[in-house]
Amino acid sequence: MRQLLMLWTVLLAMSVPVSGADRPNIVWLVSEDNSVHYMKLYTDHGAATPHIAAMAQHGLIYQHAFSNAPVCSVARTTLATGCYGPRIGTQYHRRSVAVPLPDQMKMFPEYLRQAGYYTANNNKTDYNAIPGKGVWDDSSRKASWRNRSEGQAFFYMQSFPVSHESSLHFTAEQMAKETTTTSPNDVFVAPYHPDTATFRYTYARYLDRIMDMDRQIGAVVDELTKDGLLEETFIFYFGDHGGVLPRGKGYAYESGLHVPLVVRIPDKWKHLVDATPGSRVNGFVSFIDFGPTVLNLAGVAVPEQMDGRPFLGQGVVGSEVEKRDEAFGYADRFDEKYDLVRTLRKGRFEYVRSFQPFNFDGLQNNYRYRMLAYQEWRKLYQDGQLNDVQKQFFEARPAEQLFDIEADPYETTNLANDPAYAETLQKMRTALTDRLKAMPDLSFYPESFLVEQAFKNPVAFGQQHREEIARLIDIANMQLLPPDDAVAQLKPILSGLNRWEIYWALIDCTAFGKDAESLSGLAEHLADQNLHGLLKVRAAEFLATIGKRDPQPALIDAIRHASSDIEAGLMLNSAVFLKDGPTKSEISISGQDLPSGFSKNDTVARRLEYLNPGPSRRR
Repeated sequence: MRQLLMLWTVLLAMSVPVSGADRPNIVWLVSEDNSVHYMKLYTDHGAATPHIAAMAQHGLIYQHAFSNAPVCSVARTTLATGCYGPRIGTQYHRRSVAVPLPDQMKMFPEYLRQAGYYTANNNKTDYNAIPGKGVWDDSSRKASWRNRSEGQAFFYMQSFPVSHESSLHFTAEQMAKETTTTSPNDVFVAPYHPDTATFRYTYARYLDRIMDMDRQIGAVVDELTKDGLLEETFIFYFGDHGGVLPRGKGYAYESGLHVPLVVRIPDKWKHLVDATPGSRVNGFVSFIDFGPTVLNLAGVAVPEQMDGRPFLGQGVVGSEVEKRDEAFGYADRFDEKYDLVRTLRKGRFEYVRSFQPFNFDGLQNNYRYRMLAYQEWRKLYQDGQLNDVQKQFFEARPAEQLFDIEADPYETTNLANDPAYAETLQKMRTALTDRLKAMPDLSFYPESFLVEQAFKNPVAFGQQHREEIARLIDIANMQLLPPDDAVAQLKPILSGLNRWEIYWALIDCTAFGKDAESLSGLAEHLADQNLHGLLKVRAAEFLATIGKRDPQPALIDAIRHASSDIEAGLMLNSAVFLKDGPTKSEISISGQDLPSGFSKNDTVARRLEYLNPGPSRRR
């Protein structure tokens, strides 16, 4: 059957352009940086969005729509490809290199073009994969459906930056002078945020931006109405990932992943939707599903290389969609801030697996900390003025977290150690581990190694190294064992020859801290050897964490001999962790400590800017 569908796609590519009478028009209206937590359509204390609400009256509100990643370039690449980023090598924001798509696969608008659609994008792309030349008929600030041939069906995408994170990069002077439509006194402050004047003003200003966005969405719908296209066009409104209040964008929690989604259903094509207009859909959908859904609505076969499944269109049964209850999320590098977090939402529970739990959420990210609220939050932590929930952002995470989203929508109470949830935890842990191995997840190698060895064909590399990746995942999961059991298993690995197994064993040691102190002798040997630089850095990181050694000499030596600027960026992440984390190590690294040219790398430059503030600071 799949082969017949692929043949149909090829035949469509050879046909003449379709007319509006043959296929539905499809429009994506995408707001930047907002989750469900800030819209009245989803929560009583959100902003009113009457234009989006009017769409919902003639369509569907999706209660459980998820970006697979909490940041723009990774999320948008997932949308365009229908593929999980860690499987195809598109998981890092911002990209070091653009990777090719797997097996001659194309971004989904290109399949629409082959089928005769006019495709237009106004105008954000931000892809981590090589898009090819046939994705858009027009991708520009002037792009419009109106430039198509007469009667030609179209796919149109428009992004709305008014709610972008940068809209909250105001100064203290602006906060004092510029009033907001939303009263700061009336906002709801999430329990993990301090309830201060700065946070209240930031909330109010952001809710104002949501209302501005809604008006802009309404203006596009009005233009479609004027052109007589409204009842011939599916309109999707959604956010491109979570909201930008601190702990939203860039963090793999509900606040970073759970997005609004409203689909307006046109009268002409309502037979393609097995659901009642005006209703809410409880089934889970995520960004991998959006492209396949558009293709299915357009009558175009979904390529077998895509990971997603359609949730609307011919052959999609509403009752089956309602039964879907899983969403997978990933968080790797955000600008210069490295992490490795994977999430699995299943039903009411979210399981969060932090593979480097010592990399606390509040670790420096220069762009995040342009926001006054971020700055104030960290200062209050340093001054000891936060409660236990508010402090979590600046302290090491548990390797496993389990949240009951219905009872705890802001994810402040970790149930992973509660015996009453032991069975749920085990099921979620096993399901996520099986998923990572099946992909397989490329991020268990460092980014620098992937760029050197994998990114010419990421999918093929993953398949060739499937068994080793599974082994690395098993070693990483030793963090979940009782410390004595883990130490016994880590000791022979640290004495072995496989550098990536040693790499993960050292990360586990840092996660265990003092509980792994008996392995410090092996770590000292690795820190002193002129072996792979990343092993030297991870060994120094562990030794500094348990108070055994000043990490500076090993860091400097490793960075001076780094094999690439990308590798140096990962090393500098450890430097910032050691400077700002529990060890409060004295770290002094400048551009002079790096090989020539490495400071031009954006990740490296941002880290050096933070480590060496002053006249040479980047603007």
